[in-house]
Amino acid sequence: MKTRHLSTFFIFVFGALGGLLFGFDTGIISGASSLIETDFSLNIEQTGFITSSVLIGSSIGALSIGSLSDRFGRKKLLLVASILFLLGSGLSMTAVGFGSMITARIILGFAVGSASALTPAYLAELADAPHRGSLGTMFQLMITLGILLAYVSNLGFLHHNLLGMRDWRWMLGSALIPAAILFVGSLILPESPRFLVEKGKVDEAGNVLHGLRANTNEDPDKELADIQEVANQPKGGLKELFTFARPAVIVAIGLMLLQQLVGINSVIYFLPQVFIKGFGFAEGTAIWISVGIGVVNFVCTVLAYNIMDKFNRRTILLFGSIVMAVSIGVLSILNFTISVKAAAVPTMILIAIYIFGFAVSWGPICWLMIGEIFPLNVRGVGNSIGSAANWIGNFIVSQFFLVLLTTFHNNVGGPFAVFTFFAVVSIFFVIYMVPETRGKSLEEIEMEMRRKAAAKTTDN
Repeated sequence: MKTRHLSTFFIFVFGALGGLLFGFDTGIISGASSLIETDFSLNIEQTGFITSSVLIGSSIGALSIGSLSDRFGRKKLLLVASILFLLGSGLSMTAVGFGSMITARIILGFAVGSASALTPAYLAELADAPHRGSLGTMFQLMITLGILLAYVSNLGFLHHNLLGMRDWRWMLGSALIPAAILFVGSLILPESPRFLVEKGKVDEAGNVLHGLRANTNEDPDKELADIQEVANQPKGGLKELFTFARPAVIVAIGLMLLQQLVGINSVIYFLPQVFIKGFGFAEGTAIWISVGIGVVNFVCTVLAYNIMDKFNRRTILLFGSIVMAVSIGVLSILNFTISVKAAAVPTMILIAIYIFGFAVSWGPICWLMIGEIFPLNVRGVGNSIGSAANWIGNFIVSQFFLVLLTTFHNNVGGPFAVFTFFAVVSIFFVIYMVPETRGKSLEEIEMEMRRKAAAKTTDN
């Protein structure tokens, strides 16, 4: 079996490459959009739609891929996503006008949304329980690396019209490289053992598990028996999502909406504009600040990767919520009470602290938990629902951030006061709604959920 010849690290890095493309394709447009606007003589609304069209495709991709992955498998759909990444990147690079660029960006969005729904479930199903936190965090780590590489690509190609092609075409085309690597990886990655058991391919699942657990203390045969026990539970199909798995749906939607409503992508997408419009910085300086924030985001996610299996998920989420609420709350107050000039440097520092709070907690854990909390036979659909909620939240934040900034006369304290409110809401959501999943196998999490549902039915 191929799995025996692949290192576990290789499998998880390649499996998480969908996250890198997710980050790269959402981050790359920040440097390219103004150049495309000039080249195609677009108005502001058209340029804005080029940015947000990815979110439209992402929502469709996230919602549609889950049921397909439950039917055809995670591996095959990851391969389809890699082909869509190649197609979308190639069409973006060669677009000849507004219409062709929108088509390319929607295809890219479909790939990004598919990867965001597929990858967390795939990584969760491959990982062993003691290391699922850190290995699941690789998805968010790859997202932050993708964003950072996008910023670096933007800086590297800016004003370099190579081989007679404009700089923005090279920026968008550079996504072809990780897309090609994901395509090759998807051909040789193993299928999820949970999916294989679900489809009656128990021997093949056993081979994959033995390969994955070769260098761990976990017993692959016991794990296989546990998977079979859960797979043999009576199936309610999609009905399960709205009966005993309903708490998981609520937690997934809440986590993924709040992950966006605390404002993270306003910083990722619009940070240069914040410092240009809010503080009068030059464009070059503002882009370098965004690169610096990208580095902070990546380094803090590396930290999260190293601590994820040492602390409870709920503890880390609460820590992140408090750090975010305090940092952007203080940022809002400062920007309403002192001069713009005096507020610039403290704002940079407070945004860096806010990014730290997000990157070690809500960034990785939300993606990790939606891969953990759903029952096996509806895990793909459940991940789709959580991922779609994330894209809806992303769309709300990206559409209304600049409107909020204008409403508050370019005072960044306004939008960040709104984000502070949601950061405070996130504290209470974790306390009252989020279950603890650290150290439990996916099968233990599912059986616990079934027992609670059965107890509630008995009580009623």
